[in-house]
Amino acid sequence: MPNALAHESSPYLLQHQNNPVNWQPWGPAALAQAKAEGKPIFLSIGYSACHWCHVMEHESFENAGIAAYLNEHFVCIKVDREERPDLDQIYMNAVQLMTGRGGWPMSVFLTPDLQPFFGGTYWPPTDRMGMPGFDRVLRAVIDAWQNRREAALAQAGELTAALADEGEQEPGEGGGLGMEILQQAAAQLSRAFDSTHGGFGRAPKFPHSMDLQVLLRLWKRQPRAELLHMVTHTLDKMAAGGIYDHLAGGFARYSVDERWLVPHFEKMLYDNALLTGVYLDVAQASPGERFARIARETCDYLLRYLTDPAGGFHSTEDADSEGVEGKFYVWKPGEIKQILGDAAGERFCYVYDVSPHGNFEHGESILNLPKSIEQCAAARGWNLAELEAELADSRTKLLAVRDRRVRPGKDDKILVSWNALMIDSLARAGVILNEPRYLAASTKAANFILSDLTKDGRLLHTWRHGKAKLAAYLDDYSYFINSLATLYEATFDERWIEEATRLAEIMRARFEDQERGGFFFTADDHEQLIARNKDFHDASVPSGNGMAATALIRLGKLTGQTEYLESARRTLLAGLAIMQRSPTAAGQLLIALDLWLGPVRELVLIGGADEAHNAAALQTIRQRYLPNVVLAYRPVGGSPKSEVQKSKSLAPLFAGRTAIEGQPTLYICQDFACQAPAVGLESIRAALDGLAK
Repeated sequence: MPNALAHESSPYLLQHQNNPVNWQPWGPAALAQAKAEGKPIFLSIGYSACHWCHVMEHESFENAGIAAYLNEHFVCIKVDREERPDLDQIYMNAVQLMTGRGGWPMSVFLTPDLQPFFGGTYWPPTDRMGMPGFDRVLRAVIDAWQNRREAALAQAGELTAALADEGEQEPGEGGGLGMEILQQAAAQLSRAFDSTHGGFGRAPKFPHSMDLQVLLRLWKRQPRAELLHMVTHTLDKMAAGGIYDHLAGGFARYSVDERWLVPHFEKMLYDNALLTGVYLDVAQASPGERFARIARETCDYLLRYLTDPAGGFHSTEDADSEGVEGKFYVWKPGEIKQILGDAAGERFCYVYDVSPHGNFEHGESILNLPKSIEQCAAARGWNLAELEAELADSRTKLLAVRDRRVRPGKDDKILVSWNALMIDSLARAGVILNEPRYLAASTKAANFILSDLTKDGRLLHTWRHGKAKLAAYLDDYSYFINSLATLYEATFDERWIEEATRLAEIMRARFEDQERGGFFFTADDHEQLIARNKDFHDASVPSGNGMAATALIRLGKLTGQTEYLESARRTLLAGLAIMQRSPTAAGQLLIALDLWLGPVRELVLIGGADEAHNAAALQTIRQRYLPNVVLAYRPVGGSPKSEVQKSKSLAPLFAGRTAIEGQPTLYICQDFACQAPAVGLESIRAALDGLAK
């Protein structure tokens, strides 16, 4: 008989509805039961694409003996970390304080007052390979609860006090916000850089999207070849590796080896959104089509496989299919030759490293490019153009066959924060790659969030199958505000700025720490938990405070509202110690700091009489890597659609700006003080060339 999780909407919770464990969702009923019965809580936190979460479920939560013991002695609560990142943050901090490490599945034992007193991550069902068995852990916890409760409660109290202080920093002095912090970050990343395989550190390797953007911004300020090389070499190696899906596009979450060959096969919306943004940046900064191609293929993957008919984007595709990690993605030579024929199959296997002995498990191969296609053609004496055309056709045929395999499980819930990251990248891709489909998808997703994930003017966090729920977190607000600013710069529909400023006011009113600066992860009227965190460190996604500062600087420069800039300044000061101490964990804060240090130029383009010239002027702006600009545009006669849709927030930026001699006219301003306008296409190009130096 299903347990109480059967009534939930989260795919992860629904995966556990038939466990013999009497799981309950986090909520008043379960918490009241723990207090009434005086039982400790066993809190298990994971997510649907988590391989080891599935392993622990199969080994322990489907084990009748372990389930019976859990049901007798504990109130068992299962949480989807993607639905409740607030709980995940608090109790992950607790596990890290207790054990020195973290991860998922996360297993924490709480007092009925929700204070943690013991925890860990994955445990096997019985003692194995030097790890204590989950059965032994449970007996030890109950022994401590029954026989040494005072000590357990004292430890829980001390740990809870430490959690309340976690993330609190003494605000720094304004003079500390200087270039030396960015230089220190570059030096640390340079020391960690793998000059052979790209990326930072050793296995396992993660993409580090925000760090790559920091390096690119520093290169823009100081065009040192080594800074750009760290970025391009990493992106090239990732795109050639098995972490990249060479048939459908898109990236897996990380590589288990240093060569980017063997991925942890789950594919996350946020990774693909963030990496698309980085590839677009480098497509602007570095000549050649290869980076634009990867950005385009990744966008196509998202549109084809992770887009909900309602308009938003699904969260993840699992690592496992048919209970086996990676089975969906791997190949053997015979299968490829059967599909492509012997000659084309032989060439494909040579190029994509598919061999009889394999490069993965059981003689199977992960598609990757140890040599570039150009190198393969030269080595074998093949015509490059013919080889590229044949490989493109082969990839299409293999993808069609692969799509008939049993697909990995998909978590189809829609999260505002992760969707906002994708809205941002798709909007940029639409105009940089001149692909209207991407811009249309970005616009549709933003409209969906505003219509279906908004209640009483405030954002909700998650939606699935027509049901939205849970109050939004700082990530939801800050990411979405930032994406709305990007969507404005891509479409020049001024309602996006009105929505961004409206949400910024809510974020500042409900989340900002007026005393110490920065923003709390939860709103002031959120459910009372044992701590109210501030999130300054990047995880797999940008920190909420880093993105809040970024969004507010952009919005402040577009609207002239100095209170936004002041909130951003206070946030940077609140995170100053983290930027100084751990710059490689504070990439989004460093991006905001780079913006803050500026100069940020306001580019105001007023369209002329010739629409083709206007479009060309916009395109010449968009093809350049200009990270520290904001862009506004109106055609002759007003806003793009009607006088009604003019944004009051943008009025200061457009005040006194007119087209001269009927030609597109670019005003390059800083703090609303402008240079002499550039009139006509040639003049605009020359002005932008000067800006790029």
